[in-house]
Amino acid sequence: MKRLMFVVALAICFLGILALPPAPASSQTAVRTEIRIPDIPGYRTLKCDFHMHTVFSDGNVWPPIRAQEAWLDGLDAFAITDHIEYQPHAEDIPTNFNRSYELARPYAQAVELTIIRGAEITRDEPPGHLNALFLEDVNPLEKADYRDAVKAAVDQGGFVFWNHPGWKQPDRKSVWYETQEELYRQGRLHGAEVVNGSTYYPRVHQWCLDKKLTMLGNSDIHNPVEMNYNPETGAHRPLTLVFAKDHSAESIKQALFSRRTAIYWENTLIGESAYLEPIFQRSVVIRNPELTLNGTRTSYLRITNTSDVSYELSADGSIPNVSLPGTVTLHAGKTVIIGIRAEAKDLTGRRRIRLPYRVKNLLVAPGQGLPVTLDLQVRFLPAES
Repeated sequence: MKRLMFVVALAICFLGILALPPAPASSQTAVRTEIRIPDIPGYRTLKCDFHMHTVFSDGNVWPPIRAQEAWLDGLDAFAITDHIEYQPHAEDIPTNFNRSYELARPYAQAVELTIIRGAEITRDEPPGHLNALFLEDVNPLEKADYRDAVKAAVDQGGFVFWNHPGWKQPDRKSVWYETQEELYRQGRLHGAEVVNGSTYYPRVHQWCLDKKLTMLGNSDIHNPVEMNYNPETGAHRPLTLVFAKDHSAESIKQALFSRRTAIYWENTLIGESAYLEPIFQRSVVIRNPELTLNGTRTSYLRITNTSDVSYELSADGSIPNVSLPGTVTLHAGKTVIIGIRAEAKDLTGRRRIRLPYRVKNLLVAPGQGLPVTLDLQVRFLPAES
């Protein structure tokens, strides 16, 4: 509630001082919630939202509030993507396709957030809605033919992705249109939203794998963020995780075109194993990697999960002569114990074992969890007579 009051106060402030970054009221303190998802080898894991709206299209907040919310929510980069063709507040706010970016940028720069200039090309289905990022100027995208609008974005070096494929399609099942096929074959469709708001599109997930499209997950937020995602309950907006060298717009752009992304949605990560596996391995610390199994008595493996994702593990095989739990939850930010025991009383010696599991909420394909192992050195002692 304090955070919401702070955001509302800032909104009022911005109505009077439109182009200046806000200063917190003396009685309020802005508190950022950091998102604990580790970096992977060679790259930083950036938390990004590339789809949101303001009063400059059909959103209900002033643009600098989007920057404030992004900082509070632990984001590293964001894009405001107001509709070009849909301007319901046109009688109140002059149509200026670059203005929401210009108003949000001072605050974003003040708190070292990367803001990316973007827009939403808004057409009936097909082709539906398309977002364009890394634009130099939004105005050239105002075209009668959507093909010309997409070309104008690509001519600026823009990255184009398909928004919420399934939102208005039959039975809300994603359909790959001929229009999308045309853009795809022309090299003008670079990615798609696998997650939009609260909705996951498994068909789109598979398309991205098959067609080598970049996976994105975004909020498509129109209201103040806290009206949709209450942080006091642990809820968070969906995010695109971008694996980039640094947080500059150019580095993020290079990562998106190289398909170095994953999605953080609710308590799930979605992406390729090349990115999800190092996230898991760098999140999980085995506190006692050398374990003694004495007869058939249960010994306990202690595991700490340093991330914000509670990993849900299901056994994916067996170990000869060793009994392990069929399911395990590695709770976010917690240490758990896993009971393990030998299945015979007279085992002796030492050996390295790899406990096989699948992480059900790390999706490398629709319905397919990431295979992982928990590696440890085991010393077997026979039961005392």
